[in-house]
Formats: sequence, structure tokens, C-alpha cells
Amino acid sequence: MRRLQLVESEPEPVPASVPRLRIAIATQDMKALNAHFGSARKFAVYDVTPDDARFVEAVEFGTVSDESGKHKQEGDDRIGPKVEALRGCNLLFCLAIGGPSAVKVVNARIHPVKLPAPEPIDVIIAKVQTMMAGNPPPWLRKVMVSQQERSMDFLDEED
Repeated sequence: MRRLQLVESEPEPVPASVPRLRIAIATQDMKALNAHFGSARKFAVYDVTPDDARFVEAVEFGTVSDESGKHKQEGDDRIGPKVEALRGCNLLFCLAIGGPSAVKVVNARIHPVKLPAPEPIDVIIAKVQTMMAGNPPPWLRKVMVSQQERSMDFLDEED
């Protein structure tokens, strides 16, 4: 596995009241969502707010699934490292994901989103931003609420 991260000055902090999602997109070419989860050689990771999107990193894998559903060698786990590499993402966009892989992704608190056909990455980001700014569907609202910092204002300082 290789990671490519941009090194830049600190981005302007996003106020806690602005919803922010980290999304991962399964890709073969870093231009479009065009891969199944298991066979994706790369994942493009972005931080997305309703008004902005920022590339965070690209994660690349040398060995991937052949989409047969079988491991090349007994005990050969190609899904676990992908899930670990995407830990911290809220959404995962892919063309397809198998049941066992989906369970691992969901257990890592990442919501998988299957799209029926390839789409450019910027189109996916724009769709996420539109949903975030408008009336998000229940599944996205749940993800966005889980991202908000929990307030401890209700706790009484005095005992």
C-alpha cells in the first residue's frame, strides 16, 4: 500500500457548525469512480463541506481482488488492509462491494454507497455537496449527525 498526501499549509479551519464528510472513491485512474471495492487499485479521499471540497490523499494498492470472490492463497486478506486504510472516512463510493467486504466497511463506521455506473469524481463530490446543503436523505443525515462534535454543555459541573 502506498499513500500520497498533499503537503500544504494548514487549511482554514471549518467551523464545527458546518457539516464535513470525508469520502473515499474507488478508482483505477484518479479521475472517476470506476472500480469495485475489492478490485480498486486506488481510492481518492476528499474532505467535503456543502461549499468546498479538498483532496486529502490517494491510497494505492499493488495487489487487488480479481472479483472472483476467492482468495488467491488461503488466508490471503486483501480487504482488511483496504478497510484499515480508509478508516476515518464517512462514505465509500464504489461500483460494487461484496457482502463480507460491506460488513467490514460498515463495522469500521464507513457507509458504503454503490453507484450503478462510472461517474467523474467531481460529479460525485457535487452530488454530495447538494445533498449536504439541502434536505439530506436519512442515511446521509445519520452520517452527518455522527460527525458533529458532541456537546457536554448538559453536564453539571457541580456535584
